Amino acid sequence: MNLDIKHILLLSAAIFLLHVTNVGAQELNCTVEVNSDQVQGTNKQVFNTLKEAIAQYMNENHFTNAQYAANEKIDCQLYFTIKEQNDNTFSGDLQIQATRPVYNSSYITTLINFKDTKIEFDYQENEPLIFSPTTMESQLTAILNYYAYLILAIDSDSFQLNGGDTYYQILEQIVQMGQSSGETGWKAFEDSKNRAAVLAAYTEPSTSAIRNLLYQYHRRGLDEMSVSPDKGRQTIAKSLEDIKKVYEGNSMSVALSMFKDAKMDELVNVFSKGTQEERKDAYDLLSPIFPTEMDRINKIREGQTK
Repeated sequence: MNLDIKHILLLSAAIFLLHVTNVGAQELNCTVEVNSDQVQGTNKQVFNTLKEAIAQYMNENHFTNAQYAANEKIDCQLYFTIKEQNDNTFSGDLQIQATRPVYNSSYITTLINFKDTKIEFDYQENEPLIFSPTTMESQLTAILNYYAYLILAIDSDSFQLNGGDTYYQILEQIVQMGQSSGETGWKAFEDSKNRAAVLAAYTEPSTSAIRNLLYQYHRRGLDEMSVSPDKGRQTIAKSLEDIKKVYEGNSMSVALSMFKDAKMDELVNVFSKGTQEERKDAYDLLSPIFPTEMDRINKIREGQTK
């Protein structure tokens, strides 16, 4: 191996290990939006204080003992769409997005792009949001904790094989507390895309291959492309076998739609410069799994960009 390249790879590995093992500062750089356009005739100021309280909660609490320098914090976004307000009870949707940088490039890759349609919580204007990972202080803080730790788990898995283990254990505790509360969005088998289902997708043996994909696709694939685009793309192609395993384990798993929503456009771009054989193999693997995405999957076969 060329000595310079070897040094670059060793340095990158050290940086990534620091990313997940040191102790200290807050982990998230979270943008929050609260859309209340569908709620009529109410005090709109409460939505501003809600937005500020959530942003403070996500950005100022210590969710872990890991240290993240300012440029290492995980960029994420929470987009609340409040559809109904009844006194102090709010309900609606929450779109969660999280990204991570690709090594030695200006490219940013999407880790999570998911909509939670079961958001319901109580909130009074200027109410403090109290952080505790071991108790359920409120429905709102439980939801925020859940997505903070999901972001941390998936981000950690993308840097280190099974790097998110600790965070998935915390997520299991949060889901158990949510289920005990009887509130919507937590119940097992309530629907195929609620918070319990998302956790199950990443932890149950039948579908947990998605976690191996997170590591192979990102750390061994995308992160290698600055050194060897062909090798990185080949690793990404191989990592897609894990999506096939998820599909065979549970063809209705929310892990499949989460992967599609985060990665399909990226796959079009990655394979646009691939060989004809690579494009065909990716097309053959993805077509039966995502039949509603044939417009984009056809672009993979044809070597088009999105």
